[in-house]
Amino acid sequence: MCRPAARIFAPMTAALAASLSLLMIFTALLSGVFGMAGGLILVGVLLVLMPLPQAMVLHAVTQMASNGWRALLWRQHIVWRTAFASFAGSLVSLALWSIWLYVPDKAMALLLLGASPFVVRAIPDRVLPRTLGPSQMLAGSAVCMMLMLVAGVTGPLLDTLFLRSPLGRKQIVATKAACQVFSHGLKLVYFGALIDQGGSVAAWMLAIAVASSMLGTSLGKFLLERLSDTQFRAWSNRIITAIAAYYIGYGVVLMVV
Repeated sequence: MCRPAARIFAPMTAALAASLSLLMIFTALLSGVFGMAGGLILVGVLLVLMPLPQAMVLHAVTQMASNGWRALLWRQHIVWRTAFASFAGSLVSLALWSIWLYVPDKAMALLLLGASPFVVRAIPDRVLPRTLGPSQMLAGSAVCMMLMLVAGVTGPLLDTLFLRSPLGRKQIVATKAACQVFSHGLKLVYFGALIDQGGSVAAWMLAIAVASSMLGTSLGKFLLERLSDTQFRAWSNRIITAIAAYYIGYGVVLMVV
């Protein structure tokens, strides 16, 4: 049985609260520059500190604040056709998930997350054009939403789909932020409203999460302005490869041990 959030946060010292705030600023900054990786780091730490429902709720609120503020800062660069296709894919996935309710074990989930970008990279352009059209976005977002409900994060699949498209770095960061506001909102509903313990995260912690995420995102905008599209794609692909390799390695270890 999960412990109530009040008991979890009661012994939290000012130093620990400040450390969490700094972590949220850093992860929001990282996501603000590359549109990825920050959520992965944050959810890993939160899962160590608290039970799954509370961790997912706090992570969803943090990511909604970070992505929402990022979408607002770059709102003129959002490709809404792509964003709406992502919204539809996420809704379809959630509807199917509520019927199927398949939950793979942790090792399998990690292997699926890690393998996804390599699978996309291996598909020839004639089979999967580099256009990121509505059908690609709908299908990709449906898969990403299923991965999010399993592991709390989408993994590098969505990032890979965006990076192989002709969109510029600002369009990628802005559009992906708009997509993730919606998907994290669905995750908040799933773990908050559908799981009884999910709504018991302390209000002051949520306030810190929102403020820290907005600050980190604003700093990320400053840094993204100074990157070229070539630099953005090169560093983003390196980050995706590192994250995917970590997922696969961790999954293999869990299967062997």
